[in-house]
Amino acid sequence: MKTLTIFLFLMLVPCFCLSQIKTGTFSDLEIGQKENPKPVIIHIYMSWCSVCKIESFELNKDKELAQLINNNFYFINFEAEKTKEKIRFQGKEFEYLSNGNSGIHELVLALSKNKKQPVYPLWIVLDKNQNLVEYHEGKFNPYQLKINLKEICSSQN
Repeated sequence: MKTLTIFLFLMLVPCFCLSQIKTGTFSDLEIGQKENPKPVIIHIYMSWCSVCKIESFELNKDKELAQLINNNFYFINFEAEKTKEKIRFQGKEFEYLSNGNSGIHELVLALSKNKKQPVYPLWIVLDKNQNLVEYHEGKFNPYQLKINLKEICSSQN
């Protein structure tokens, strides 16, 4: 019985400690922007990137940040190497570029300033008219991200 209690505790702790940021897709974004225009956050990462994993944990741990994003932004978590479907974004279609066993999505290259070797994680923030308002390569500190997003929210009103 004690083992079962410990197991259940360990399974439920993440539910109470982490506040999930709601993620969507580019299809959701296209529909959502027509109904309710909001700024967009595109977070580009790699599953093998240890900095990306640390950043994700830190961001989801910050309840105020998760609430800020969920209430005021469309958030797309986009894995650069494993997203293989065709994506329509800003009137253009982007496809996965295979390179043998791996590859990269064309959209990552289109959004990145460093076309030959994008830096991960990569943050792209667009205003509700889809104009670039924030570009950040590398780990984003939750405190600084919150400040930047609050400024974007206040400038949208």
